Amino acid sequence: MSLAAYCVACCRRMGTSATPPPKSNTYWKDIRNIIKFTGSLILGSSLCLTYELLALKKSLTLDTQVVEREKMKSYICMHTVLDKRENYGLLYQARKELHKTVRRILATSAKILQGPFADTFSTVDIEDHECDAWLLLKKSRSGDRTARLQAVQAMSEAHHWHDYQYRTIAQACDLRTRIGLARSQESDLRFFLPPPPLPALNEDTSIEEELRHLLASLPQTELDECIQYFTSLALSESSQSLAAQKGGLWCFGGNGLPYAESFGEVPSVTVEMFCLEALVKHSEIPTHCDKIEANGGLQLLQKLYQLHKDCLKVQRHIIRIIGNMALNEHLHSTIVHSGWVSLLAEALKSHHIVEASHAARTLANLDRETVPEKYQDGVYVLHPQCRTSQPIKADVLFIHGLMGAAFKTWRQQDQALTEKVSGDETRYTTCWPKTWLARDCPALRIISVEYDTSLSDWRARCPTERKTIAFRSNELLQKLRAAGVGDRPVVWVSHSMGGLLVKKMLLEASQNPEMSTVIDNTRGIIFYSVPHHGSHLADYSVNVRYLLFPSLEVKELSKDCPALKALQDDFLKFAKDRNFQVLSFVETLPTSIGSMLKLHVVPVDSADLGIGDLIPVDVNHLNICKPKKKDAFLYQRTLQFIREALAKDLEN
Repeated sequence: MSLAAYCVACCRRMGTSATPPPKSNTYWKDIRNIIKFTGSLILGSSLCLTYELLALKKSLTLDTQVVEREKMKSYICMHTVLDKRENYGLLYQARKELHKTVRRILATSAKILQGPFADTFSTVDIEDHECDAWLLLKKSRSGDRTARLQAVQAMSEAHHWHDYQYRTIAQACDLRTRIGLARSQESDLRFFLPPPPLPALNEDTSIEEELRHLLASLPQTELDECIQYFTSLALSESSQSLAAQKGGLWCFGGNGLPYAESFGEVPSVTVEMFCLEALVKHSEIPTHCDKIEANGGLQLLQKLYQLHKDCLKVQRHIIRIIGNMALNEHLHSTIVHSGWVSLLAEALKSHHIVEASHAARTLANLDRETVPEKYQDGVYVLHPQCRTSQPIKADVLFIHGLMGAAFKTWRQQDQALTEKVSGDETRYTTCWPKTWLARDCPALRIISVEYDTSLSDWRARCPTERKTIAFRSNELLQKLRAAGVGDRPVVWVSHSMGGLLVKKMLLEASQNPEMSTVIDNTRGIIFYSVPHHGSHLADYSVNVRYLLFPSLEVKELSKDCPALKALQDDFLKFAKDRNFQVLSFVETLPTSIGSMLKLHVVPVDSADLGIGDLIPVDVNHLNICKPKKKDAFLYQRTLQFIREALAKDLEN
């Protein structure tokens, strides 16, 4: 602008002057001044532009040796937030705008001239997938949920990366991505950093004492009788353990009986189990979970978990506690940062179905990105246990019976040892709903429920616990509703007393408007030897070990129990009104109860609900829900009923 103004002024002076035309030397003097000024400006601008271009080229040049060296390193990605209000000065702002302009010019020229701007990168020896990790990492932090899920899935399917790339993701990914990778079936375990170093134990304390200190630090007031029982048992058994190691006496009666029964175990492990059982109960209370975390419980449990790598029972109890704590979302960050995700990811890939299912429950409670439901203690998803693109269209629920469990009740009928260890799950499985049904019906969510039962009060895990069928059904119904049961079509599968719980749950749901979806979406019920009209089990008291003092559950199964008769009458009318599809199986062979008694636990007439098909099977009460093999009639008829009951829902 200065140059233009100067030129205009000169021309105007030359054209408007009233004096005679200047001499020739004056005219050329003005021309020389213009040339000098213009030349200086052009030269200065050229030098400045050249400097900026060289600086930009240097910043865009990649050193291949540096790239190779970076492969051998690992860094933690830290996000630096710049204050946009900060004034960087006029020169900084000018250079920034100039760089933006030059970049746009070079990018445009690259497209026009077919890539001269890319020449700098063409000499770098980098494979196409080298930049995948960083691109996916950036995408995993996107504000778009779909983009985040796609990024995590792509990461989990990446099996061609180098070690340094997995380490980079492991250190740079956020909590949400880490949990998503742990729940992805194909994820490489190199995505997860090893747990941080754990604090060492004091020289004068043992891990058993640390557990007892943790337990003693939890609130001991306003607890139900069962939590009080387990807590007092754990806090009082240490002295008995030491006495046993030194050849001391046993205590038969009261709290000493469970210890006497487990005397064959390693004493320290026994006491640790008592502590863990108590912590499981405490972890069901949200405020106690906060105390466990604040008092270093996550690190202590991790230390115990790693110490007992060969003891699956101890590890399952620990994962149960972590799973209960994961129900509280404000603890998720602490759980993840303490290193539990890497241990859970490894456990999820275990060939032990029980261990994998416990880990799957905990990770599902941590995964708020794709799992809206919450799985409380005793509710286990057998399928799908990982993130999946397969749409889930219906639920199948498995409810075990007296002395049963969420997994062992539904195993294949026991066979020869050689067949069990063959490794072929189509020949033998420890949980046929997880192995067979999941493959035959992949669009199902398969849930198995676990609750404590006993034949005798002497064998009860919590002798102070007196839970009726009505109490248990209400408790299970609340847990299942929290797990989203009722949001999809449902088929119930039950064995023995589990069938009575199903009937009671459905009756209670029918009387609660908030549970109406459970009734509306129930498509069918399968009963495996359910004593609708009672059992003779409670009438026998010949075996001291089992039936000297029948438990409340056994008493409620007696034929003359008024509550059982009322349940049958109410449910039969209700089921007929709702037109439920029903399939019943019943045993025809007696079952060995202890070593002295063989009993036909559920007679044919007691297993007859009054509606639906009733099919007698030549097995005993324990094996009525355990098919011999996949092509056996018992499993194939069950599969047929599930498919028929859910036919319309699975087609949509």
